[in-house]
Amino acid sequence: MEKGLLIVLSGPSGVGKGTVRKRIFESNDVDFEYSISMTSRGIRPGEVDGVDYFFKTKEEFESLIQQGELLEYAQYVDNYYGTPVKYVRETMEKGKDIFLEIEVQGAGQVKSKIPDALFIFLAPPSIGDLKERLKGRGTETDEVIESRIAKAKKEINMMHLYDYVVENDEVDKAVERIKAIILSEHLKRERIEMKYRRALLELEEM
Repeated sequence: MEKGLLIVLSGPSGVGKGTVRKRIFESNDVDFEYSISMTSRGIRPGEVDGVDYFFKTKEEFESLIQQGELLEYAQYVDNYYGTPVKYVRETMEKGKDIFLEIEVQGAGQVKSKIPDALFIFLAPPSIGDLKERLKGRGTETDEVIESRIAKAKKEINMMHLYDYVVENDEVDKAVERIKAIILSEHLKRERIEMKYRRALLELEEM
């Protein structure tokens, strides 16, 4: 069985990762699992535990870190974010693609553990646009917004670690670009060649 592809989408806070991810999974032509991230931050209006995130206390999260139960984790503006490792590996072994929407710091940890994953950086049209999006949320103070902008500037300088960069100028356009990238990744010569090499070996053994 062909191993599933790990798809990692990340980018600065406020760039619209969650909106783009939701729109992708509303499409009828996608066939991969979404790995729900875990966080210690408070639940926002409209969010559902076990759907948007697995919400844990800071103490619960730190216990899971100590137990090695996370593929990656990051501490961002005093909150933890992470990905449960067991579900990701089991899904890939079943031949199913799995989609992660995570912070930039966490994506670097995944790359060190699963370097053949597909890494996509979602970028804002500009820093000014990113600042306006964060203000538009109405959930953070000016001090927190400035902290997020400073962090975003550092994260944008890390886009060289990714395979592709998608500008989120319009959500629908960003979604179509990401879906095209995933399709092209499945059609890479390395993946197709491996499949046929296995088939040839099976024929020789018959």
